[in-house]
Amino acid sequence: RLWSAKREDGETRVTADVTEPPRFAFIGVRACELNAIAIQDRVFLGGPFADPHYQARREDAFFVAVNCGQAGGTCFCASMKTGPKAEAGFDLALTEMLEDGESRFLVEVGSDEGHDVLAALPREPATAADEATATGIVARTTASMGRSMPEGNIRELLLENLEHPRWDDVAERCLTCGNCTMVCPTCFCTSVEDTSDLTGTETSRERRWDSCFTMDFSYIHGGSVRSSGKARYRQWMTHKLATWFDQFGTSGCVGCGRCVTWCPVGIDITEEVRAIQGGD
Repeated sequence: RLWSAKREDGETRVTADVTEPPRFAFIGVRACELNAIAIQDRVFLGGPFADPHYQARREDAFFVAVNCGQAGGTCFCASMKTGPKAEAGFDLALTEMLEDGESRFLVEVGSDEGHDVLAALPREPATAADEATATGIVARTTASMGRSMPEGNIRELLLENLEHPRWDDVAERCLTCGNCTMVCPTCFCTSVEDTSDLTGTETSRERRWDSCFTMDFSYIHGGSVRSSGKARYRQWMTHKLATWFDQFGTSGCVGCGRCVTWCPVGIDITEEVRAIQGGD
């Protein structure tokens, strides 16, 4: 809830609703997710106006990252330079090392808070061999990515091909279900909904998660701006990989591959870029 209002004795009182959330600890965060959180920080905290609801949840959050020891079949973080090793944004980062059926963890400290937590745990100093093993694990993961984003200036490629026939091809397959936006760690689209009581003296506005794949998302007086599946997919992909640079100075994709994994018809964002790049 963003705010509530109440009319009493001829006066209307509006109250902003920013509650103090509980502290959060995120365990097992991957490098791609840390990069996604950094993007969300730029979106909600980096401009002249910070979002107080996001800010309240973001402050004092504790992150325990895990460097990936195995790449998934839809991962392409290496080509996006967002993984598989966590480089920043964590309090503690773990690399699991399996030896003789036993699991050990190499721990990297990323903050004072992380140092305090580690100080309270049983531990022993890492050896040069431990560090070499951890480095080798990450290197093997990097080499085993299931996919890769094509090289080149993807922003210019997409913006110069807004009428490419590939958009029609993907529209024939896309169900506009919104799965990709629900699992993408950088998607942040929302809508607002106003409700009032039966007497008309109390009302409130709530923000809810939304998707650019819904018909109502781009609705203005007279109809939807993006009424076709082609237009909505093109909007999502070009925003993620092109105009995001104009808004926030970075790509909106971190290579997690979840949009590929959860697409019920198997649309692959890297394949779509490669098809447009190749002129198919």
